[in-house]
Amino acid sequence: MRLSISALAVAGVLAAPALAEEIYPATLAGHAILPAMSLVEPPADAPRDAWISGKFTGAARIDAPMSVMGNVGKSYGGHDTGIALPFIGQPVQGMSGFAMTRAEDGSWYTLTDNGFGSKRNSPDAMLFFHKMAPDWDRQSVERRETIFLSDPNHVVPFRIAYEGTQSRYLTGADFDTESIQVIGDEVFIGDEFGPYIIRAGLDGVVKSVHATMLDGKELTGPDTYSVYVPAAAGTDFQVQRSGGYEGMALQPGTGMLWAMLEKPILLDGGETEGPFLRVIQFDPKAGDWTGTSVKFQLSDGATAIGDFNFIDESRALVIERDNGEGDPAQGCEDGASDMTACYPNPAKVKNVVLIDMSDTDADGFVRRIGHIDLMNIADPDGKAIDGLHQSEGAFTFPFFTIEDVARVDDTHIIVANDNNLPFSGGRNIGKAADNEFILLSVPELLSAK
Repeated sequence: MRLSISALAVAGVLAAPALAEEIYPATLAGHAILPAMSLVEPPADAPRDAWISGKFTGAARIDAPMSVMGNVGKSYGGHDTGIALPFIGQPVQGMSGFAMTRAEDGSWYTLTDNGFGSKRNSPDAMLFFHKMAPDWDRQSVERRETIFLSDPNHVVPFRIAYEGTQSRYLTGADFDTESIQVIGDEVFIGDEFGPYIIRAGLDGVVKSVHATMLDGKELTGPDTYSVYVPAAAGTDFQVQRSGGYEGMALQPGTGMLWAMLEKPILLDGGETEGPFLRVIQFDPKAGDWTGTSVKFQLSDGATAIGDFNFIDESRALVIERDNGEGDPAQGCEDGASDMTACYPNPAKVKNVVLIDMSDTDADGFVRRIGHIDLMNIADPDGKAIDGLHQSEGAFTFPFFTIEDVARVDDTHIIVANDNNLPFSGGRNIGKAADNEFILLSVPELLSAK
């Protein structure tokens, strides 16, 4: 059943609470990188097609490895990134979510997204998650293991890109995997295309796929397999493209998953229902939606979220962001025609917000307690890696997509970016962004109630 949201839902816009919250300090306690050009070999039983990835990112098929230069696009200055497609192997790029539960060796379960940004251009980008271990002293990140997703038991309810193969590995033409949680010997992954929740073993084999239910009706997006063109936004689909589950948090105590949409839901006619996001509860034991949902209010200038993780039984961290990229100190002047040495759309809103999921108002909005500003991080001890601290003064994290956050201990959190290889920069003009991991000391934020 498809959900048709009426214009009456506009009342939710009027009910959206005004934001006035505490801004807490953040201090850089560690900085580590996984280089942008980090590749992994496909499994031995993967199709030969997977050995050259990124062949379909242009207007026509590209077969010659490393023959087409990556570029950030006209809206971001048209800068080349110094890394060319297609790749020999699979790019590790795009850290798109941290699991709250760490691996036995202390490493972080983290997820690579769908590959090259869309369903159309990612049929040769394999889907996988990793065990990653940042070493703050060496300022490097060790990839300890990569686990590839596959569907050998034909659980996925639609034709996959590698349908005719025996191994049936999944690709970015099948799902856009953006959030991850580990429960026992299973992994739960939030997808943007369906949007779906995918349940798999720690070996990557899919066990079930769950379509999204909100208020008893199914939510779909423009990339859902059952939606056909022509389709009317808000009527035939309600989730924006690239607006599915960017964050999915595991709640301690209850064991429930809360899946947060990246962007606001669409109404009939294609308008959004307001500057807020739906957060929908899923019971992993029952394998079904509970019928409970709440709303997360975006701050002024924020357009989407990047990750979502609990720090205790009720409080959680959410990354909210705008669509900007690059340090504002290198922003282009108004009306500039030459953008070769500046950022026309620099980063401005990059926050880690603390919310209380147990405290909602009469309209279903969760309480925002406060936030830290990732564009204003103190670095008194000089923890930033040389060459990656662009402006004078505060350390900034000026990336388009910042998609990983988790609590480390009572005073620290870890944050990482999705570098959209090879299409995003943000740190240095003309250079693809690395996968940066930062350790932040934020005792005031984590103790706030």
